[in-house]
Amino acid sequence: MTTTKNGSDRVSCLVSRISVSLPPDLLAELDGMVESRGYDSRSQAIGDMVNYQLAEHKRSLGNEVMAGTLTLLYNRATRGLQGRLADIQYQHVAEVISSLHVHLTEDQMLEVILVQGPAAKLQAIANEMLAQRGVITGRLQLLAAVIPPLHAPAAD
Repeated sequence: MTTTKNGSDRVSCLVSRISVSLPPDLLAELDGMVESRGYDSRSQAIGDMVNYQLAEHKRSLGNEVMAGTLTLLYNRATRGLQGRLADIQYQHVAEVISSLHVHLTEDQMLEVILVQGPAAKLQAIANEMLAQRGVITGRLQLLAAVIPPLHAPAAD
C-alpha cells in the first residue's frame, strides 16, 4: 500500500507509461481539474476518465454485466408511486441488490438502488422507474465492476 501526499492510502499496482499530446488550453483545463478535485497527478485524473469512458463503452454494448446505482428523486405524496417503484424492484429481484430511502423533505424522497446485471436490462429497469408519474429526476450510473454473488448455489 502507498500513502499519497494528501494522506490517503492507495493500493500499489503495475502501470504502463504512455505519452499523451494535448493542446495547451486542454492541458490547462486538465491541470485545473487535477487541482480542484485533489488528484495526486494528471495520470490519476486521466486514469479515472479512461475508466469512466470504458464503462460507458461497455454499457453501450448491452449484454455486458455491470454494477451500479439508480438514483431517484421523487414526490412521495404521489398516489401509489412508492408501491409502483417497489413492484418494479420485486419484478427484477435478480438485478436489484439493495435500496436506500432518504426522506429529504416532507414531500421529497431520495432513493438509491444498487443494481447488477446486463447493462441493457439495467437501463430498461431505470427507464421504467424514471417514467413513473411523480419521479422528479434520476440517473443510472453503471461501472465496469461486478459484485460477488450474494448467494452461492447449493452444493450437491
